Amino acid sequence: MSTDAFDLLGLQPAYGIDETSLRRAFLRKAAEHHPDVRVEGGEDAEDATAALTAARAALADPLQRAEVLLGRLGGPGKEREKTLPEGFLVYIMGVREDVEAEVAAGGEGARAKWQEWGRAKRGEHEQTVLGLFERHSQTGDPAVLSEIRRELNAWRYIERLLEQLSPGYDPSRADLT
Repeated sequence: MSTDAFDLLGLQPAYGIDETSLRRAFLRKAAEHHPDVRVEGGEDAEDATAALTAARAALADPLQRAEVLLGRLGGPGKEREKTLPEGFLVYIMGVREDVEAEVAAGGEGARAKWQEWGRAKRGEHEQTVLGLFERHSQTGDPAVLSEIRRELNAWRYIERLLEQLSPGYDPSRADLT
């Protein structure tokens, strides 16, 4: 059985998957593996359902979906390619300084302001990645895959900042990767 999330759910590989299509694909595949339907292989049904659940979770999250699709297209992985868009690192370091100063001085109102900013940035990255995947599907240019990787690397910085802005954030229990 393939471990690719798109294959597991029987979906065409694409970044622009809507929630309804994803839910239907999951339910269709889960029904095929349900123990009441599959008379033999009951243990396999549990494993298959767990794999389907993981695949749905990966494709439901836009950043994870982009990672899965980029890997499927042969693009560079985050472990291999760590570059960022030009000027991004200096920019995000300045943002972090502003966030820390404002949250320390302004409490929850400042935190909410920066969370809103982060969600807007997340949306910008999502739209940029969508456009890059569309461009790659039209041109097949492998250089676009590197552009996607750089954009995803930057997007992860925004996700990390949003995680740290969460009131329940505990740095001792957080995944620092």
